[in-house]
Amino acid sequence: MASRADRRLPPEEPRVTLPAPRFAPGLRLVAEGLAMRRGHRHLFAGLDLALASGGVLRLAGPNGSGKTTLIRLLAGFLKPEAGTIRWEGMPAEAEPALLIHYHGHREGLREALTPRENLAFAAALLGGEPGRIAPALATLGALPLADLPVHVLSAGQRRRVALARLLVAPRPVWLLDEPLAALDQAGQALIGALLAAHRAAGGLAVVATHQPIAVEAAILDLGARGAALSGEREA
Repeated sequence: MASRADRRLPPEEPRVTLPAPRFAPGLRLVAEGLAMRRGHRHLFAGLDLALASGGVLRLAGPNGSGKTTLIRLLAGFLKPEAGTIRWEGMPAEAEPALLIHYHGHREGLREALTPRENLAFAAALLGGEPGRIAPALATLGALPLADLPVHVLSAGQRRRVALARLLVAPRPVWLLDEPLAALDQAGQALIGALLAAHRAAGGLAVVATHQPIAVEAAILDLGARGAALSGEREA
């Protein structure tokens, strides 16, 4: 159920008001033979996946199946026990980290600052544009919150502010860990619209979530034996 503070937000249409940039086509994520363990238990082994520009992959599976671990492997925060991860189609001198937006369980917001100030910091750090801050907040339904300190915001409102970073500093790769957490139905529909706009712009996204997402996506079920890539797709 949405919090009282969330319900004060004006209802949103699931649409994107800030135009997405056009990303260069041809980027491809390829992972082969990935293996990781927790303690003495393998989370997954022999895992292969490939995702090209314009693709969305949803990581499914129960708690403890390795969704967050896989997202962090793809982001470069962890090293696999076995296997390789490579990014094809990028300039030889490019750093993969500069192509990636990682959104984790924690929003990474400074509570004493306002959403506007937090996003200004993100723009400076990530190479974004300050002129995109207000439109990004508006797109996420959070512009009325722009000048409040983050510590007074609800969990859902904080999630909206954190996700606005994706629009303030556009990057072709989104690695999103439970981005729908704490969001109401309108917010969840909006994330689907953001993902649809991102893939239409030539971006790619890997999304770990227990919930269906409102965008066409392939599904990798880490809870299934062998963690095979499902032919099922979400619409």
